[in-house]
Amino acid sequence: MEPGRRLRPVGGLGGWARWTAVRGAGVALLGLVLGGCTGELGAGSAEPSVSAVGGGAGPLGNPRGTEPGLGVIGSEADRAAARQLIGALRTAGRGPKTGYERDKFGYAWMDTADGVPLARNGCDTRNDLLARDGQDVRLRSGSDCVVVSMTLHDPYTGKDIDWTKQKAAAVQIDHMVPLSYAWQMGAARWDKDKREQLANDPLNLIPVDGPSNSSKGDSGPASWLPPDRGIRCSYAVRFAQVATKYELPVTAPDKRTMLAQCGG
Repeated sequence: MEPGRRLRPVGGLGGWARWTAVRGAGVALLGLVLGGCTGELGAGSAEPSVSAVGGGAGPLGNPRGTEPGLGVIGSEADRAAARQLIGALRTAGRGPKTGYERDKFGYAWMDTADGVPLARNGCDTRNDLLARDGQDVRLRSGSDCVVVSMTLHDPYTGKDIDWTKQKAAAVQIDHMVPLSYAWQMGAARWDKDKREQLANDPLNLIPVDGPSNSSKGDSGPASWLPPDRGIRCSYAVRFAQVATKYELPVTAPDKRTMLAQCGG
């Protein structure tokens, strides 16, 4: 292996399917598939795809969240599949926030949340996500994990962000389904292991523009959507994928808003 290069598994559990080659200058996905994922893809999609800078994998073709980005859902077939996914969500009223604390979902960016991709790989969740989605990634000297600079194509605003660790808040990791939202929709009754999984599951996590994430807070889709209208159907799909995986209902207004983003 040449100096400055490492291979890191990113495909999750079950014979991790993909490896990321990380050089001092950047991150590139290798086209080595060690195991299939038959039955995991969304309707209307073929293989998971990764576009050039700015697109990323579409959520229907990235059902485990291990591919970078949040690509646009463009075809009518995929939009129909999106509506079907969202339409199957249960609805419920948002419960009280009583008792919610971030620590109820484990300490931030823990690497020990079993049952999700990227767990126990030696890097904390935040750095895993920065390396997954960033371009021109640079690591701290002597570290296999700590990202110190990168370029991020922000899916929420559509702009490119030249990020450095000195200005860490410029890029934040968004929980697509906010943890306090999940708490109010049923996670208050979960055991600690399941809450830790939600908080560290790459399906529910995406690096984004910091101010946009701050404006979102713990809002559901009826109260907040990404500024870039072109990505809103994809955002709704990813929100629905997380809710489906963790058997969470959404509010009726959130469900209506999500359907509307995909032509429903």
